[in-house]
Amino acid sequence: MPIPNLIPSQWEMYDPSQKPPPFGHAMKRYMPLDEDYVNLNPGSWGTLPLPVLFAVTRYAYEIERIPDKLHWVTFQPLLNKARSAIAKLIGADTDEVVFAPNATHALNTALRNFEWREGDLLIGASTLYGAIANTIRYLADRSEQPRPEVPIIEYNFPLTHAQILDIFRTNLRDFKRQYIKSQFTDVPPLSPGYTTDSTKRKNKMVVIIDSISATPGVLMPWREMVRICREEGVWSVVDAAHSIGQESGLNLGEIKPDFWITDCHKWLYAKRGCAVLYVPRRNQHVIKSSIPTGHGYVSPRSVRYNELETNFVGQHTWTGTADQTAYITIPDALAFREWLGGEKVINDYCHKLALDGGRRLAQILGTRLMDETGELTLNMTNVMLPLPVEPTPGEVYSDEHIEHINVYLRDTLLHEWKTYTSHYFHAGAWWCRCSAQIFNELSDFDHLGKALNAVCADIRDSMLLEKTSPSPFSPSYPALAHL
Repeated sequence: MPIPNLIPSQWEMYDPSQKPPPFGHAMKRYMPLDEDYVNLNPGSWGTLPLPVLFAVTRYAYEIERIPDKLHWVTFQPLLNKARSAIAKLIGADTDEVVFAPNATHALNTALRNFEWREGDLLIGASTLYGAIANTIRYLADRSEQPRPEVPIIEYNFPLTHAQILDIFRTNLRDFKRQYIKSQFTDVPPLSPGYTTDSTKRKNKMVVIIDSISATPGVLMPWREMVRICREEGVWSVVDAAHSIGQESGLNLGEIKPDFWITDCHKWLYAKRGCAVLYVPRRNQHVIKSSIPTGHGYVSPRSVRYNELETNFVGQHTWTGTADQTAYITIPDALAFREWLGGEKVINDYCHKLALDGGRRLAQILGTRLMDETGELTLNMTNVMLPLPVEPTPGEVYSDEHIEHINVYLRDTLLHEWKTYTSHYFHAGAWWCRCSAQIFNELSDFDHLGKALNAVCADIRDSMLLEKTSPSPFSPSYPALAHL
C-alpha cells in the first residue's frame, strides 16, 4: 500500500519553543472549523485541534501499515502512556484509570456492575443527562430481578450551592426514612459502618452526581456532595463528563468519589470518542466485567482470580476491535494544551469569556443570566431566551411545542445563521447554554444574540401567537418577574 508522505501543514504543527498566538479568533487557524461558522457549542462535541487531528491521522496510517505490529506490540505501551498522563492530570494512580468510548458507556459500566437487591436505591436527579436518566430507568424496568428503586432529586434552577447541598442531603435522609423495609448497611469502604462481612451488607444507596450538569450547564458542588455521600453511607457515582479540560485543580485521591467518569473529547481537545472511567482500588472489586465483556475477564471461580481479582485494567484494555487512536493521542492533546499555557491559562480565558459573553448576550436579548453571581459558572453560561415564561407547567408549552421549538431553533441557527448554542427548556423558561473556547471572542456572542433575537421572534409570531398575550417581555409580566 502506498503510504502518503505525511508532512504537517503550517497549522497542523507548532513550535513548542515559540509562543502561541493570542486566544480568540487568531486561534481558529489551529481548528478545523468552517471559516464562517460561529461555534458556541464546543461543550457538546468538542473541537479537535489540527495538530491533534494530524497525530490521529499519522497513527491511523501506522496501524494500516502493519496492523498486527500495532495491536500486539505497540498499542499497550501507548495506551499505558495515555492512562498515566490522564491519571496525573486528575490526581489518581495510573491503574485506577481506564478508557471507554464515551461517558454514557463508562457510566453504564459502573451502574450495571452493581449487584442489585430488592430494596436498593439508585438515586437520580431531574437534571441528569438524558441517556443516564434512561439507564437508571432501564435498570428499574428490566425483567431480571432484583431491581433497584429509582427515586429522583428535583433541582429547579437558579439555585445556590448552599441550596443544592441542602436539597441533596435532605433528600438522601428522606429516602432512608421512606424506604422503611430496606436495611442500608451496604455502605462504601470509606463510610462509617463499612464491613467486609457480606452477611451484614444488606441494601445500598447509589447516587449519580453531576459535577457539571449538561442542561442547565452549571457547576454543582459535587466535591461537597461526595463528602456528604461518604458521611451518609451512600455510594457516589460522579458524572463528570464536562469536567476534565474545564475544571482545574482536580485531585480525585483527595476528593475520594467512589466512581468518577469524564469525557476527554468535550474540553480536553481529544478525538471523539474518548472517556475515562476512574475506579479507586478500594472499589475495583465492584467492576467484575467491562462492557462488553472482553478477553481480560477473570472469573471469580478461576484460580487466576486470587492473583488478579477483577483485573480492572486488563479487562478494559481490549474489549473488541475498535478505533483506539482517540486514546493513544491523549498525550498529543495534552502537549498542545501545555504549549497554549496549560490548564489554568486556558480555563482563565474561557471562564472570563463565559462570564462576559453571558452578560453581553443577556443584554442583547433583553433577558437575564441563570447564574447572576458566577458561582455556578465555569466555561459555560446559561442565558434566558426571549420566549414566554409559563407560570405553571403546560400553560404555554405542550410537549409538542417544546419538540417543534427545539427543532426550529436547531435548524435555523445552523442553516441560516451558521452558528449554534445548546438550547433547552427548564423550569418554565427557554434557555441557551453557550460554551466558551480559546477560539471564541465577545463578538461571537454578538452574532449569536442577533440570531437568537430573530429566531425567537419567528417562534413567537408563528408557533405561539395565540398563547402569548400580553407580551411576556414587559417588566410587569408576572412570570418573568417571578423568575
